[in-house]
Amino acid sequence: MIDSHCHLDHEPLFSDLDNVIQRSKNVGIEKLLTISTSIESFSRVKEIVNKDEMIYGTIGIHPHETDNNSIDSDFIVKNLRDNKKIIGIGETGLDFYYNNSDKHKQIKSFKIHIEASLKTNVPLIIHSRNAEETTFDILNEYKDRKLKILMHCFTGSQKFAEKLLDFNSFFSASGIITFKNAEDLQQTFKFLPLDRILIETDSPFLAPVPNRGKKNEPSFIDFTATKLAEIKDIKKTELTNITTNNFNNLFSK
Repeated sequence: MIDSHCHLDHEPLFSDLDNVIQRSKNVGIEKLLTISTSIESFSRVKEIVNKDEMIYGTIGIHPHETDNNSIDSDFIVKNLRDNKKIIGIGETGLDFYYNNSDKHKQIKSFKIHIEASLKTNVPLIIHSRNAEETTFDILNEYKDRKLKILMHCFTGSQKFAEKLLDFNSFFSASGIITFKNAEDLQQTFKFLPLDRILIETDSPFLAPVPNRGKKNEPSFIDFTATKLAEIKDIKKTELTNITTNNFNNLFSK
């Protein structure tokens, strides 16, 4: 298994990193991708990826952080080239639910990350909440440029998923698919092709059932994998083999 999206620089994971890593290995996780959300976050990610050979990282600014963090595509490109363990761009995207940052700054930052992805052919990890139309419109501007797209913690509509498949996007399932009120999302993942699906924890957030309400960690991905295998009507071993191959094919830096 691979946890394609976790935040190891966040507490309580960061201060207990050795144990978090060991528990990840105990459930069969092969790789962890720890995600940058700000300039300060990226400085920690660069250190964390050297803690264990299983850990990889990304560079990017979360849409919540775009009011106080600016980044240019050259900075992203340089850091990708300087560190072989930084293998993704993001998380970037749009969040119009909380509006923690100005919409125009979010859009500008999103496009900077897209340009860096195009320059490097490194996957773009996208956060999209209450912003399906604008997210699609922006990605559609680049539809002929063969962007590598990963929709992280996908909770969008099936209609949105269908449109994103036209861009050869990948979709990551989080612990949300285990929630009782997630029937629509479960149906969307049932619809999505197996060769387009990854799994993630988004830890320390969004712990899956039966640990909902607790602080999440990568080892809890086992519950998400079990539920997704049930949704896809396949054995969990098959599901984890497929999602692992999908990750490795997408993040072949």
